[in-house]
Amino acid sequence: MGDTTAGPRVLLRRLRELMAEPLEPQERLDRIVREIARNVVAEVCSLYILRADSVLELYATEGLNPGSVHLAQLRLGQGLVGTIAASARPLNLSDAQKHPAFAYLPETGEEIYNSFLGVPVLRAGRTLGVLVVQNRTNRHYREDEVEALETTAMVIAEMIATGDLARLTRPGIELDLRRPMSFTGLPFNDGIGLGHVVLHEPRIVVTNLFNEDTDEELERLETALSSLRLSIDDMLSRRDVAFEGEHRAVLEAYRMFANDRGWVRRLEEAIRNGLTAEAAVEKVQSDMRARMLHMTDPYLRERMSDFDDLANRLLRQLMGRGPEDIAEILPKDAIVVARSMGAAELLDYPRHKLRGLVLEEGAPTSHIVIVARAIGIPTVGQVMGVVSMSENGDAIIVDGEDGRVHLRPQNDVEAAYAEKVRFRARRQKLYRELRDKPSETKDGVPVTLLMNAGLAVDLPQLEQSGAAGIGLFRTELQFMVALTFPRAEAQERLYREVLDAAGGKPVTFRTIDIGGDKVLPYFKGAGPEENPALGWRAIRLTLDRPGLLRTQIRALLKAAGGRELRLMLPMVTEIGEIRQAREIIDREVRHLSRFAHHLPTSLKLGAMVEVPSLLWQLEELMQAVDFVSVGSNDLFQFVTASDRGNTRVADRFDPLSVPFLRLLRQIVVAGEEMHTPVTLCGELAGRPISALALLGIGYRSISMSPAAIGPVKAMVCELPLAELTALMDDALANHGPVSDIRAVLHDFAEKHDIPL
Repeated sequence: MGDTTAGPRVLLRRLRELMAEPLEPQERLDRIVREIARNVVAEVCSLYILRADSVLELYATEGLNPGSVHLAQLRLGQGLVGTIAASARPLNLSDAQKHPAFAYLPETGEEIYNSFLGVPVLRAGRTLGVLVVQNRTNRHYREDEVEALETTAMVIAEMIATGDLARLTRPGIELDLRRPMSFTGLPFNDGIGLGHVVLHEPRIVVTNLFNEDTDEELERLETALSSLRLSIDDMLSRRDVAFEGEHRAVLEAYRMFANDRGWVRRLEEAIRNGLTAEAAVEKVQSDMRARMLHMTDPYLRERMSDFDDLANRLLRQLMGRGPEDIAEILPKDAIVVARSMGAAELLDYPRHKLRGLVLEEGAPTSHIVIVARAIGIPTVGQVMGVVSMSENGDAIIVDGEDGRVHLRPQNDVEAAYAEKVRFRARRQKLYRELRDKPSETKDGVPVTLLMNAGLAVDLPQLEQSGAAGIGLFRTELQFMVALTFPRAEAQERLYREVLDAAGGKPVTFRTIDIGGDKVLPYFKGAGPEENPALGWRAIRLTLDRPGLLRTQIRALLKAAGGRELRLMLPMVTEIGEIRQAREIIDREVRHLSRFAHHLPTSLKLGAMVEVPSLLWQLEELMQAVDFVSVGSNDLFQFVTASDRGNTRVADRFDPLSVPFLRLLRQIVVAGEEMHTPVTLCGELAGRPISALALLGIGYRSISMSPAAIGPVKAMVCELPLAELTALMDDALANHGPVSDIRAVLHDFAEKHDIPL
């Protein structure tokens, strides 16, 4: 610094004294900028705070015209100060006026100053303001001076976050921290949730910023880092990765980061400059997050999430916190906000308090999304930046219909959504009234509406929804939420529970469908695959590891003793796979017969049509099985060569297109000709508009999430099916320009007053 006695530690000591004094907010800020100017030997020190209207307002200055405080303003991105705020990066200039972004504010009198150092005021990677020092001489500020200013900016960020500066704002002007924000993501599960933010593994708020003993803090850091490394090694060796909600590859990356010398060196440097170990972690992480938020490379952004999680784990080590009992502190209207989560972690939250889920990552087929859908909570994913912008307890609205998230919503937005919720409640009442009525069209054609399930928590919804049975029970969910392979007894117990809950209604169990994006961390697979969706998964995997399939089949046969058992094979590619699976089933039946076990009264075997190659084996397929189920999710993905988890192409193609609907009709027609029942159990069945299309091309049995049954049944009851069939035949006929099927269906529904 300017002399041998000054430095970051001296400055922090003075700041600590200022924070402890009973001062008014403006006086405290004025004293802080004066102290910084003296410490850095600068003629000017100014603090700009970012307001909710994206304007940077001068809040305090030493050296510039004091009359310009609260009057001088710059827009975000305007001038040097606005550039720093927008980029979240420091600027260190020996001749500021030559910089292309320089903007002169005449009211400040800053034209006589040449050298300029500005740093963003950051909290959780978010810019709350800008701190600046200036000198007349053309000097380049040293690295230790930049460090001192950044550390001071962190202290100011906490002042803003605790609301100390709120009294200095003019009426009608709010600071950036509390401003309303709206995000657009992808709708993963229908519904609207109004509630308050619960950050999954919430960021720990660091209140103890200044250290008393550098050596002691360095020792605390080293101890915490050692514990962190040991805990990661332990997770890897015990392989209970599912409990942590992270895949093994991510933990390997964690281990690498936890041993990263560059990261550790930055932490140690921050401690030597006067911060506690906790504050050092928060500062280094906030700096890193701010720099990486602007990167578009998805790999680097993914690494940022890893570092965030690692920093949070390190803070927990430092503050001696174990896993919190979340149920105790959860608000009654909790909306969980997370970067990503494991399926088991969501089930740790008490369901009666959950109102919604917001994810920065995720895909429609992610484990967490499947579970969220199963327990019926509104879910929006791909909401970039929402974690950094949220605080525990913030008001939040999740709109699972259109993928919108409103954080700290304004009163008019909240009122509009409250009305929307009341409207939905009225519709739900209508659906409940329809529950016990027959599901048939206006012209008397019965339509079987089944529900998809996969966990014990789904079972009460069979009765509540009025579903005719379970058209798809995803047995793999039990495997996904477990720490190790579920034992045969546990599997048998679940399957018996499902059949008991069904009370004689049909239940179709899909054999274990793992692989692809359904990774079991405790299962040693074939190693990383270039394209797991097209790789070793589902029936391919279980035929290669028949022990898995045999155990499951035996559990299913025992659970279904005295009842019908319906088994369905996933991702069948050729008829030979069905024959192989049937041999395994027959062997298990013979084994149980030998030991006089109570066997099912009948066993029906089905296959899923989700691999396009089966479209050229439909006749043989219909002869080889007792029933067929169309998995429209994967089938559409493979037919259009578009990964549903890839946000760039997920919405590029419409399943309600002429080619795909022709293909779906081909399957149901083949079933009719061979007298083999066909059901469709993908996401396509779950919205009234797409269910309308399916009925129009010949489907009479569809399976969907429990929440979708009411809206689809309301549509079915008002549907003149014969007219719709004629319309769809015409729309799919092989002549003229390709129809916009959605528009055709909407017009038809409007004309016949069919609720969509």
